[in-house]
Amino acid sequence: MIKRFDSSQQTITEILQRQSHDTQNVVAETTAILEAVQREGDQALRHFTKRFDGHQLVDLAYPPEKIAVAINEIAPELAAVLKQAKVNISTFHQQQLQQGFIQSKPGQVMGQQIIPLRRVGVYVPGGTAAYPSTVLMTVLPALIAGVEEIVMVTPANAQGEITPAVLAAAHLAGITEIYPIGGAQAIAALTYGTETIRPVDKIVGPGNIYVATAKKLVNGIVGIDTIAGPSDVLIVADHTADPSWLAADLLAQAEHDIQAQAILVTPEAALIDQVANALEEQVAALPRQTIAEQSLINHGKLILVRDLPEAMAIANQIAPEHLELAVADPFALLGYVRNAGSTFLGHHTPEVLGDYLAGPNHTLPTEGTARFSSGLSVQDFVKRCSYLYYSPEAAATVCESVIQFAEAEGLSGHARSMAVRKERGA
Repeated sequence: MIKRFDSSQQTITEILQRQSHDTQNVVAETTAILEAVQREGDQALRHFTKRFDGHQLVDLAYPPEKIAVAINEIAPELAAVLKQAKVNISTFHQQQLQQGFIQSKPGQVMGQQIIPLRRVGVYVPGGTAAYPSTVLMTVLPALIAGVEEIVMVTPANAQGEITPAVLAAAHLAGITEIYPIGGAQAIAALTYGTETIRPVDKIVGPGNIYVATAKKLVNGIVGIDTIAGPSDVLIVADHTADPSWLAADLLAQAEHDIQAQAILVTPEAALIDQVANALEEQVAALPRQTIAEQSLINHGKLILVRDLPEAMAIANQIAPEHLELAVADPFALLGYVRNAGSTFLGHHTPEVLGDYLAGPNHTLPTEGTARFSSGLSVQDFVKRCSYLYYSPEAAATVCESVIQFAEAEGLSGHARSMAVRKERGA
């Protein structure tokens, strides 16, 4: 069911090769949706919502009273879990807050301001599934950053209702502006605005291929966090790892989507055999068995390597969204990590802990983009704006230097901008 690789017999190129999928039609379809919403506003939102989600939008804004009472419509145990998650996520992200700075010397003042974004749109996947965790992971960092307005979009079910757990999480996070729309049309509404929905400065949150494509297409008109692809996990394991636990962790990722990728890298040949057997046994018990099986068949990998340093080298080349170090001493390997969205240390720290409760963000770079990007954080919701002041005396001392620099670049207008001040003795 899942492919096996051996670094002593196959090249790294063969090991890292991944099936690609044609997105040409997706881009064309998404572009048409974006243009329709930009042109027709609310009318287009109603059309696409009926077409894709199966319900008729009347009032676009979700009733605030339904948001407020949702916390009472879920099990008390789940409400308590959501509240604990809110505390954990908030506590972690509070540590990410940055302060501006100022430096000065005679006649000069320079510094940097940290300025929160004014209005942010949060996309929460929905429809047949519910992701209250995504609500908390995207909204709470924005709140901590000081964003003034946060609007949430999420597809509703065929009856036009949003899952109570999602609404409860939104209520706990203080969200009152919610629109039951999804897909590329929701991204378009947040970008361009409609008669009902005001445009935002930035859009964050994961979604399907149409959402990801829409975010890519509107990037530059609005800011985006990242272009999320299929989710992935890579586990580096040694002889101390439990094969049934490893299989469970791989399947937790595989059940997301048929494009999801679950990878095990280990120097233990026997462990690969044991994990392969455990996968066969466990996948049969999953309600999402078909999805998980297709994911493992298409993208899953069991990779045998010579030793743990080679395992870490392969992990860094793959740059996984989630990296589990299921080894006897995970902190000994932590220094090897260069490319990973988030790292999970030890046998008792599965990736699902980070999905829901621990505190670090679960909106992470996918498809190898951890080589150059990071998970969602408070920094995604602020701007860093520098400022500077020169007194007349201080400006005079650097005037000639600035003029020389400008003339060296062939920009006489730049040079003139300083020269006129010198001429007037300002």
